[in-house]
Amino acid sequence: MNELRTHLAHTRYPGRGILLATLPDHITTRIAYFIMGRSQNSQNRVFESTADGIKTRAFDEAKMEDPSLIIYHPVRVFHDKSVVVTNGDQTDTIIEALKAKKCFRHALKTRTFEPDAPNYTPRISGIVKPDGTYALSIIKSENNDPKSLSRFFFEYDTPRAGWGHFVSTYAGDGEPLPSFVGEPLKISMDATSIDAFSRELWEALDSEYKVALYVADVDTNTHERHERIINKHNQEG
Repeated sequence: MNELRTHLAHTRYPGRGILLATLPDHITTRIAYFIMGRSQNSQNRVFESTADGIKTRAFDEAKMEDPSLIIYHPVRVFHDKSVVVTNGDQTDTIIEALKAKKCFRHALKTRTFEPDAPNYTPRISGIVKPDGTYALSIIKSENNDPKSLSRFFFEYDTPRAGWGHFVSTYAGDGEPLPSFVGEPLKISMDATSIDAFSRELWEALDSEYKVALYVADVDTNTHERHERIINKHNQEG
C-alpha cells in the first residue's frame, strides 16, 4: 500500500476516499471507504452497520446542525452479491437502478455533484460485481464552476491480482477545496490481513480530519463478507 500511504502523506485532506482492489489470492476483493471532516458537523459522525451495509449517523444528536449531504448509506449490498460504495445518497440511486435491471453508469447519469458551494463536492462511487470485476466513477464540476459538469467512469473488467484503484473527493486542502483530478490512483496490494490493513490505512489519515473508516473483504466465490469499522469518536470515548 506504499502508493496510497505516500499519496495520503502528501494530501492532508482528501475528504472522502474509495479503494477497490483484488488481493493476490485472485479471490478476495478488498473495499475501503473513509470519511474526513473539517467542520464540527462533518466531524460529528460515526459509521454504523445496517442489514445491507453501513450508514452514517450523528455521534452526538444535539450537535447535529444539518444532516443533508452527510447522513447517508455509504455501502449497500444488492442481492447479497454486488457491493455499492459511495460518498452520498447516490448509493440508493444505484441500488434502485440495479433493482430495475439498469446499470451503475445509467444510475449515475441521473446525478450531479453536490450543491455545497463553493466546493461543489464531487460524487465518487464504486461497485464490485459478483464476479469480482469493479468500476469507479467521479462526477464533478470543473474548477469549482457550477455550470460545468463532468462525469468519469473507470471500468476494470479484468482486475489484476495484487492491485487496486483509489479515488477521493478532493486533491487536497484549500478554499475552495480542489476536486480530485485524473484517473484513479493505482495501488499495489499484498496479502496483509484485513485488521492490519485497516490499522495501516487509519494511521495514514490525518489525525485532525479523519472521522471513520470501513473495510471489507469479499470472497468472489461465496460472496461472504468480512467487515471492519473504525470510528474516531468511539476510539476517543
